[in-house]
Amino acid sequence: MEAKSSSYALNLPTLLRRRNSSPDVPEDVDYVMSHLNDPNWDLSQPSTATTETFAEKGQTSSWTDQSFRETETETASQYDSSRAGNSRLDLREAKVEEFNDESPYAEVRAAVPNVDDPTIPVNTFRVWFLGIIISVVLSGLNHFFLPRWPSVAISALIAQLVALPAGKFLEWLLPTRKFNTFGYIWSFNPGPFSVKEHTVITVMANAVYTDVYATTIFAAQRVWYNQRPTVGYELLLTLSSQMIGYAWAGIARKFLVWPSSMIWPSALVSCALLNTLNRNWGKKETKHISREKFFLFVTIGSTLYYFIPGFLFTGLSMFSWVCWIAPQNQTVNTLFGYNTGLGLGFLTFDWSMISWLGSPLVSPWWTEANVFAAFVFIYWFIAPILYFKNVLFAKYFPISTSTAFDNTGMPYDITAVVDENGLFDVEKYKAYSPLFMPVTLQLAYGTQFALITAVVVHTFLWYRHDIVRQFRRSLRDEKDVHSRLMAAYPEVPGWWYGALFIIAFVFGIVAIQIYDAQFPVWAYILALVLGFIFVLPVGIIRAITNQLAAINVLAEFVAGYVLPGRPVGAMVFKTFGFVSMYQSLFFLNDLKIGHYMKIPPRVMFMAQVVASTLACFVCVGVQEWQFSNIVDFCMPTQKDGFVCNDVNTFATASIIWGGIGPQRLFSPGALYNWVLYFFLIGALLPIPFYFLARRYPTSFWRYVNIPVCFAGLAQLPPATGINYSSFMAVGAFFQWFMRRYHFRWWLRFNYILSAGLDIGVSLGMVIVFFALQYPKGGVTLNWWGNTVWQNTFDALGMPALVANGTIGPEVWS
Repeated sequence: MEAKSSSYALNLPTLLRRRNSSPDVPEDVDYVMSHLNDPNWDLSQPSTATTETFAEKGQTSSWTDQSFRETETETASQYDSSRAGNSRLDLREAKVEEFNDESPYAEVRAAVPNVDDPTIPVNTFRVWFLGIIISVVLSGLNHFFLPRWPSVAISALIAQLVALPAGKFLEWLLPTRKFNTFGYIWSFNPGPFSVKEHTVITVMANAVYTDVYATTIFAAQRVWYNQRPTVGYELLLTLSSQMIGYAWAGIARKFLVWPSSMIWPSALVSCALLNTLNRNWGKKETKHISREKFFLFVTIGSTLYYFIPGFLFTGLSMFSWVCWIAPQNQTVNTLFGYNTGLGLGFLTFDWSMISWLGSPLVSPWWTEANVFAAFVFIYWFIAPILYFKNVLFAKYFPISTSTAFDNTGMPYDITAVVDENGLFDVEKYKAYSPLFMPVTLQLAYGTQFALITAVVVHTFLWYRHDIVRQFRRSLRDEKDVHSRLMAAYPEVPGWWYGALFIIAFVFGIVAIQIYDAQFPVWAYILALVLGFIFVLPVGIIRAITNQLAAINVLAEFVAGYVLPGRPVGAMVFKTFGFVSMYQSLFFLNDLKIGHYMKIPPRVMFMAQVVASTLACFVCVGVQEWQFSNIVDFCMPTQKDGFVCNDVNTFATASIIWGGIGPQRLFSPGALYNWVLYFFLIGALLPIPFYFLARRYPTSFWRYVNIPVCFAGLAQLPPATGINYSSFMAVGAFFQWFMRRYHFRWWLRFNYILSAGLDIGVSLGMVIVFFALQYPKGGVTLNWWGNTVWQNTFDALGMPALVANGTIGPEVWS
């Protein structure tokens, strides 16, 4: 008690001096080296996790007699208050022959209980009834509004929030009578609506809230290439591209789901919210504010606050105040602008801007530091040098934009280089213009090229032994408490995943054979091989750091070389090469949620497959209806804003990569050949940091992660500096300061705060859209606070130089 009371009197300098005084030297070198490739593992503290075996405790099973529904004790309250001053828990693992009863990761302990009751019903009527309805509504609404500008998206967190009261309502409404069907006893209402049922419904929502990627191909074919794909082709291609990645998860689960070191930070947010909502439903807590009440206050506050930066005073979102002072100073706007500038600064008052890269309350602190360090060096140091030196005509374009330009400084017109069949026309290209890229777009491609080789080299250096070891392991070999609890449930047989792959693979072949997709079978197989190769290395980065190393640029790059002059074929290649891997990681993330929440794996498999299958039919149907019933759909003049910006971007990329092609952009002698050297840079950079970490295992070198540095830059452009600097500032406060010096608060509220802010912004966007922007053309507030940031060179995308005639080479091919 004395430690607790005295801590309130500490001022900031005293607090900052309260560091661990023990030397950062491991007791056992082998122990340190065995966890060196896991930056989330704390090597510096003595253990607090119990190392008692079940035999010592007198337990006969891996779960307690008390079910989770009856457990009210919260993780944070289990730690003595005298530890608050140190605020760092020891994460030392037990000996090999012993079992830990807690996860060795504080992040996991903060969000996931270490008990289970396998008798709780999961595969219930309520799950499938609510899960199917939510999947259909969520996928349909999101696909309907995606082509509109401004758009709105209903996140899976909102579905997660709605599912609980809906489940409790069915618990009250449905009859409890039991039925016997061929020996199987079941009921519409088997008992209280449980956290496990809620989890399955949430996972179904997670599987469908992002749009079905292949539908963008169909829209581009209609709008840009004057083609009319059949419904059969659309359904087969969507089902194939969405499901093949799910099949790969069957192989990857033993590497990316079962090991405790694969923590999946994004899954922890869902788990924290699920546990909070269900644990405190209908209960009052008198000792301190409950997590449920805290979540409710944050969500309501975030929703109401969004009206200010999202509608009333949008200048608070785009708070580029330096540009407001000098709106027509091109240099100032280039450096400080938040639209087409470098975004030098840290101030924005909009959570949607701060969380553009993902919630800074989720990613580990060392991950955020890696990303920001790489950003500062490449975009705040190298980019302005290239720009103001006018390297490769850089000053004729804005410094930061995702738009490509022609030799007059205007946005590149892709319709000027294709024929009536949607094929690239070399003669039209020669008569029009070569393609020019602004500085940040060049660097964006370069960093993504470096990412590809860095991921491969980093994975080989750090995880080659773990990968080989996991090949020989099963779930029952895992010592983690959550893996032991999951051993109570039968795993999904491998042939389930194999059958899913065969069906999806055949669907893909039939689709590209019955319709002229400019996509031969050999290219289909190559795209799948490309995606499959990167599931494991990209998945490791995602599971440990919360950063997604997207390979879409690599897929486009390869497509441009193997399918020259076939823009539609390039789109399909990108879909199978990138989206299949992407879907696999989504599936694995949800499997980890099920792993944490102790959901039978077979129920998880069926829930995700059923939800995704429904989403394919729903999204294709919605798109067909839109093209048939919305006048001028996907046209720039569409009166209701259905202009399909995402389709335009997708089609532009198809011409750049599949039409003009990487040969004309990056091959020897091409204008941007220098960008290819990033492949070499990415391959070499991880090596010295690996050996430095081996030489100094307890130093900061073990936290340097080159793939994370490059993966975090994937949002640039259209993201700008403010998205990175504000992400870093908020992350530093919560993931470093609060976690280090106020650990009990962080343990109890951090992930709930993140979920509440995200849900509040999502709800605010939906309300603003439907209440203010959509009805009868929308309501507009035309005042200084909403126009000051728009009346700047930054918002207008003003370049430093204006072309007098044409720029660049006089002859090109």
